[in-house]
Amino acid sequence: QVQLVESGGGLVQAGGSLRLSCAASRSISSITSMGWYRQAPGKQRELVASITRSGSTNYLGSAKGRFTISRDNAKNTVDLQMNSLKPEDTALYYCNAVINIYSYYWGQGTQVTVSS
Repeated sequence: QVQLVESGGGLVQAGGSLRLSCAASRSISSITSMGWYRQAPGKQRELVASITRSGSTNYLGSAKGRFTISRDNAKNTVDLQMNSLKPEDTALYYCNAVINIYSYYWGQGTQVTVSS
């Protein structure tokens, strides 16, 4: 089991930057994949970015070139650097950890609001 705590959300103007951080309650070095999802009101939750244990990354199309996911196994954290933010990036952002296909965990979410 692992608890995930997100931080770093807030209100920012369009074009600005935010850095989200997800702190895990135990070592993440053996966790298969960790990622960031988001859910806007009235929309489905979607994957924004993920990073595997080996360091392979995957990004939502609209996030490519603007967002960067990173993983620090020594600190047990996964960060999401978000640049050139747009109003459509406004959502509740969740950290996710996949242990295996049967076991995965979510954080409580952190709100990101981008004003135009």
